[in-house]
Amino acid sequence: MKNKYMVPALERGLRILELLSGSPEGKNISEMGSLKLPAATLYRLLNTLEEMGYLVKNESDQYRLSRKLLSLGYKAADENSLVSAANREMRILRDRSGESVLLAVLYGKEGIVLDEVLSHQAVKVSVKIGHHFPLHSAAPAKAILAFLRPEEQEEYLSGIQYTAFTPATHKNRTSLKKELEQIRREGFAFDRGEELEELRCIAAPVFDHRGIPAGAVSIGGPRSRLTEANMKRCAGMVKESAQKITQILQS
Repeated sequence: MKNKYMVPALERGLRILELLSGSPEGKNISEMGSLKLPAATLYRLLNTLEEMGYLVKNESDQYRLSRKLLSLGYKAADENSLVSAANREMRILRDRSGESVLLAVLYGKEGIVLDEVLSHQAVKVSVKIGHHFPLHSAAPAKAILAFLRPEEQEEYLSGIQYTAFTPATHKNRTSLKKELEQIRREGFAFDRGEELEELRCIAAPVFDHRGIPAGAVSIGGPRSRLTEANMKRCAGMVKESAQKITQILQS
């Protein structure tokens, strides 16, 4: 006998997520017959999950799980997880720098935002948790790439499409690799309008107990506030926060 407190619509939605979790390439409505749901009901549930950001639909009308679910998985992990380890330091960094703070990891051929602490400023950077970004233009991605093992770094670099979002974007592997060498020496990465011309960002890597980059913490804001002088001033703050998160993660 079913639990009388079960919510049928929620149960059906979760069954959809469970079904799609086994199909990274996605499924269209006709391939979801095992759910035994009326077509109209299934369509409404899929549309709701898509609107909420838990599913994405491609040009072939196939639905697959979104990156937002990955971020939820990180948040549900145990107390030693990256998100839990970083949260307090992210708030401290936000208050010190005055800018929004992001926590990000690499996921496949892109980066993904796991957590965010918003600036108190009226004009600020704000992105959705689960937002994904290219590897060659974003400071968090570059901060992580710089500290990967050489063979792993090469694998990522060979898979990048060097799309030029702005005049400041890296347009080839040689240019990016040169900057990664500098990031490895200095311990932090800059984004000087490489994806959005008005945006500036500073990031530093966080390491797990093996000394491998687990992610990156970053601050972002408009270039009117994050001038070149302010970026250099804040770089030390970001690096210090990343080191403290590393210590918590490794403890």
